[in-house]
Amino acid sequence: MTHYLRLSIVPAYLFLCLILGGASAAGYWANMVLQLLALPLIAWAVIVRRGTPMPPAARQLVVGLFLLLLLIVAQLIPLPPSVWTSLPGREPVVEGYRLLGLPLPWRPISLAPYATLASGLWLLPAVAALLGIIRVGAFRTAWMAWVVALVATVSVMIGALQIVGGNDSPWYFYSNTNRGSTTGFFANANHMATLLVAAIPFLASLYLGGRGRGKSSRRSSGMFVILAGALAVILVGVIINGSLAGIGLAIPTAFASFLMIWSRKRKLPRWAWAGVALMLAGAAVLIYNVPFSSNNLTGEGRGASDSRFYSFSLSSEAAADQFPVGSGLGTFARIFQMYEDPTNVDLYYMNHVHGDYLEVALETGAPGVLLILLFLLWWARRAVDIWRGDEPDYYARAATIASAAILVHSVVDYPLRTVAIGALFAVCCALMAEPRARERSRRKQNEDDGPRHLSA
Repeated sequence: MTHYLRLSIVPAYLFLCLILGGASAAGYWANMVLQLLALPLIAWAVIVRRGTPMPPAARQLVVGLFLLLLLIVAQLIPLPPSVWTSLPGREPVVEGYRLLGLPLPWRPISLAPYATLASGLWLLPAVAALLGIIRVGAFRTAWMAWVVALVATVSVMIGALQIVGGNDSPWYFYSNTNRGSTTGFFANANHMATLLVAAIPFLASLYLGGRGRGKSSRRSSGMFVILAGALAVILVGVIINGSLAGIGLAIPTAFASFLMIWSRKRKLPRWAWAGVALMLAGAAVLIYNVPFSSNNLTGEGRGASDSRFYSFSLSSEAAADQFPVGSGLGTFARIFQMYEDPTNVDLYYMNHVHGDYLEVALETGAPGVLLILLFLLWWARRAVDIWRGDEPDYYARAATIASAAILVHSVVDYPLRTVAIGALFAVCCALMAEPRARERSRRKQNEDDGPRHLSA
């Protein structure tokens, strides 16, 4: 019993993250609870002693986390006036002290240290999920896949209730949300679409995992019906959600998931991934050039003060002015207001760039960009190894597809700024860091610890 309780810790925590952590600019109390719950799991991961050596890919992830922590700490260290005043983009701050007649104090790199600290705490759930897998081993891969599939399916049902209830539907869980659209457990409809797309490969992995355990044909057929029904619900959910990125990414994601099933007994042809790449490129063309009503990257939408084109333009200028040190993690909203045209300001404000990579470049400068490049290199190498492996790991392959969809969506949105998608992405990275080998060794150890019988 204790063994199963241990294995349920990370899946249960992922479930809480997916249903409570669906907002970036709202839901502070729910996110605070998730951060507090993350602390004991992180502490456990720090003090626990693994029964098996940590694989190189997992060690590299831990090193990356350590470098990210160093970056955040470095942005909070107070610097003398002679140092911080020489950094790019600090002229308005110096001018402010001069106008007030105040002496220049010691200040850190971050222009808003408390916002940087708060943004650092926002990462705790993702770190807890990651370390809970690669350090503690408190997980079972199939259970986490079921959690993703279950929450995605229920989100579609809640979204249907939201549409039926109209803008005043009680099924919207956040006051600041996309009313009139399906948001499920999220505040932003685009982030719900991210979850739905990421759930597709995990449905395929559950089907393949169920077939590979020597189950009866009747049971396998029953699982196929359940998973096919869930897939149909999720695809319908993507359509009624209306997110351009969700619709565009669902096509290559579904095709890659089909390739995962198709390659169960045969080797993938060379054209397979070229087909995925072409579909992905087609999705990008669709998002950027088709003049749908919700697309503010084309036509008249480019001139709107709340459009992505407007955000990208001003944020690129701000990132260049703050380079190479950045303005500090969590400072985007304050910096962006300095570049806005006062005649376009209204009751609403831009809380994120709607492009995670550009926002990281603005807030963390060259060190943050370097960390992203190192991670993408790690991800690419792991993805190649996972798909070329002699013994297929279906859950790890599903993690590569789901994490790829999240990475691509982050180009035009900020799904990783929500605790829900951040934790899901961390789980995907952990599954890519050879977790199945550890799970098999743990299962073998449990079998070795069992009773032995002597027969003559």
